[in-house]
Amino acid sequence: MQNGLVTRIRLYGFLAVACVLSSAPLHALSNRPTGNGTLTGTVTDSLGAPIFDVEIELVGLGNRTSTDQAGAFRFTGLSSGRVVVRARRLGFAPASIEVQVADEGSGNVVLRLAPLAAALPTIVVRQSRVNYTGRLAGYYDRLEHRSAGYFITRDQIDRENPRTLGQLLQKVPGMSLVRNRGGQSGVRMRGRNCWPLVWIDGTPMAAGEVDLDGFPPSTIHGIELYLGSTTAPMRYTFNRDLSSCGTILLWSRGPDTDPVVDTPKPRWDLASMVASLSVFTADQVDRRAEPDANRPLQIQYPASLFAAGVKGLVIAEFVVDTLGKVEDGTIGIVSSTNSLFSEGVRVALAQATYIPALRKGHTVRQLVQQPFDFDAHERKSR
Repeated sequence: MQNGLVTRIRLYGFLAVACVLSSAPLHALSNRPTGNGTLTGTVTDSLGAPIFDVEIELVGLGNRTSTDQAGAFRFTGLSSGRVVVRARRLGFAPASIEVQVADEGSGNVVLRLAPLAAALPTIVVRQSRVNYTGRLAGYYDRLEHRSAGYFITRDQIDRENPRTLGQLLQKVPGMSLVRNRGGQSGVRMRGRNCWPLVWIDGTPMAAGEVDLDGFPPSTIHGIELYLGSTTAPMRYTFNRDLSSCGTILLWSRGPDTDPVVDTPKPRWDLASMVASLSVFTADQVDRRAEPDANRPLQIQYPASLFAAGVKGLVIAEFVVDTLGKVEDGTIGIVSSTNSLFSEGVRVALAQATYIPALRKGHTVRQLVQQPFDFDAHERKSR
């Protein structure tokens, strides 16, 4: 998921557009039920934001799957020939495209879906400061202000997806990777021949060379690197001699760094509710549901993302009941750049108040799509 995605969104009634990129040669459709062809693709909205949980079908073949958080999908074992890819999701106009599958190659499909009805205006989430608490408070504070040291954030770790920690660290200016006779990996800072001090979650490791590849990158939440004897935070400095080779602070992932729900999905079948007219869409009501200006949503900017200056976008989908409350079990995520942003939206919506929709003079339940734009640009130093 990622920083280059659209961070502000206005949804308009664009026509559904589907396009396909494929380098596969053209062949006639094979009669074989299976083959070696692969078809991958992504589904986005009209402005390029990925759409989650879109139903993807290969028409006539019976192959079905759904898009992941990045809007991606994949089919394997396909015969060569032409196939129609159909994408459907509640709240969007369906789209389809005919593509060519190579016998032993792979093609890539890009489908863009247009919303059937305009979403609510974007809610912009800005905070000038965050009060950091817990075991990572010091790390977040230093990360935000960047007064000294070199920082590697979780967002960078996930984006680069290195096999080992040493592979990640050797890309840092002034760092070099070394291996001892036992095959253990370590690093040296600024050409020094001695090993740096290594701390994990505020606890010093045993003196001597630390095998950094013993820490899987997927378990690390953040890294601080201090190349000199005077740059590390005071509490992580033993004395000038021991710290002269540099200091590495590792911070692990845990329950306090990861969302409770990775990607919220509704417990109820919203498509069936809309089809049975027990819930209405925005184009079926006389007055759409909208946030109550007198009771604005209280959304917390995730501490780790604020400290790192990460911006993001979430488009949530849920049902507003006749009393203006968000119905339990209906909150889902259409698109998100980070699961921590999704978690913040989910928590806020559970307490949110909306003005309910009206249809023929009566309040009714309405399916709502609400964009949330997280913008850390307005941060101010404390």
